[in-house]
Amino acid sequence: MIITVTLNPAIDKSLSVPSLRLGRRHRTVERRTLAGGKGVNVARLLKTLDVPVVATGFIGGPTGTQIAEQLTREQIVNDFVRIREDSRTNVALLDPTTGEETEINEQGPAVDDEELALLREKLLYLARGAAIVVIAGSLPRGVEPDFYATLVRELRKRGALTVVDTEGDALRHAVRAEPDLVAPNIHEAEELIGQEFADDDDRAGAVREIVALGAREALMTAPDGCWAQILVEGAPQLFRATIAPREPVAKVGSGDAFLAGYLAARYNDTPAAECLRFAVACGAESTERLGAGLLDPRAAERLRSEVDLAQVELRAAVG
Repeated sequence: MIITVTLNPAIDKSLSVPSLRLGRRHRTVERRTLAGGKGVNVARLLKTLDVPVVATGFIGGPTGTQIAEQLTREQIVNDFVRIREDSRTNVALLDPTTGEETEINEQGPAVDDEELALLREKLLYLARGAAIVVIAGSLPRGVEPDFYATLVRELRKRGALTVVDTEGDALRHAVRAEPDLVAPNIHEAEELIGQEFADDDDRAGAVREIVALGAREALMTAPDGCWAQILVEGAPQLFRATIAPREPVAKVGSGDAFLAGYLAARYNDTPAAECLRFAVACGAESTERLGAGLLDPRAAERLRSEVDLAQVELRAAVG
């Protein structure tokens, strides 16, 4: 079983708005409303890929009730901690005439120490039956940036494989706690490393540097695939996986699909390098539809053969 942890879930509204211009009145041509947040998206995708999953985290107020009810309708097992404040609502605007996407994310609720203690207790209980725990997304207001790091250390003591997908200070602290896997995109990795990447040598060095900071493995997503340093039969190897450019409907959530594909393949004991191939295929396929956390597994499987996977020489890390 895989557990996903989303401390700041949301109701995500995705709207397709042709010729979007600020200050003008528009009508949507397509809309989709889903329970969201990185961990929730990953849970939905894992369910789609027939991997047993439980979604946990915080929910509050009428919006939180809507999140839980929608996941239940989708037959996604969930066990959230109720908080006092209302969960957030996010909006993604897609202009199909230009392909530009605009995300408007609410700040979300504040969480107090008592609620954090309840979450920790629930998570450690659920983790007793879990092979993998995915900690994903932003931290709610009132939560110290080292909270994910604390969870990683406690989960590792209980033998769970820990995966972190976040950004900023939360990612910086979490990496130092030595999680099994981190999965930033290029911009998040640049912030973590502290410099912009000028070329492929910088990007290749970045994933090695992330491992040097503490993570056992690192996946760095890119618009055309990923860079990854993973363990193959216990030895670190660096890979570059790419897929030909596509005409996306929407790119929001493609990183979540990438991570879910990788974890689903890994859960099913797929050879390590081939997990990367399936991950890139899932990320690419997910861009074919409006709304995060959506995927056609058969289409993703067909795309697997289009992913080019090359081993890269391990060189000195960025810095």
